[in-house]
Amino acid sequence: MKNLSLPIRFGIVTSAILIAYFLILSLMGKHTNVFYSLFNGIITGFGIYETIKYSKLRLGKDFSYSKGFMAGITTGFVATLLFTIFFAFYSTELDAEFLNELSEVWAKDYRNFEGIVFFTVAIMGFATTLVLTLSFMQLFKTSNNPKK
Repeated sequence: MKNLSLPIRFGIVTSAILIAYFLILSLMGKHTNVFYSLFNGIITGFGIYETIKYSKLRLGKDFSYSKGFMAGITTGFVATLLFTIFFAFYSTELDAEFLNELSEVWAKDYRNFEGIVFFTVAIMGFATTLVLTLSFMQLFKTSNNPKK
C-alpha cells in the first residue's frame, strides 16, 4: 500500500482539478460543449506525468518500468473513477437538465441515456490514462542500450 499512496494522492488531486474545471465551465455555461472536454486529457496527462516523475525521484535506482506504469495507471484510474462519480452526481442531482442539453437527439432515442453517458465518460478516462501512461513511460524508462 505504501507504493500506491503517491499515485492515489495524485489521482485525488487530478480529479479535484477535473471537477473544478468542469464547474468553471458550468458557471460560464460552456459545460455542454463537448469540445472543452479535450482539456481533460491535458489535466489527466499532467497528473500522470507528475506521478511518474515523482515516483522515479522517490524510488531512484529501484524505479522500474512496471512501477512507473502502475503509478500512472493508478493515478489515472483514481482520477477517472472519482470524476465519473462526480459527473453522475452532477448530472442527476444538481442539474437534471444537463444531459438533455448535452445531446437532445440522443436523449430522445435511448432509454438509458444517462448510463451510456456515464459509461462513455469512464471509458474515455480509462483509455486516456492507458495511452498517456504508456507514452510517458517511454520518457522515464531506463535504456538497455550499452553506453559508449
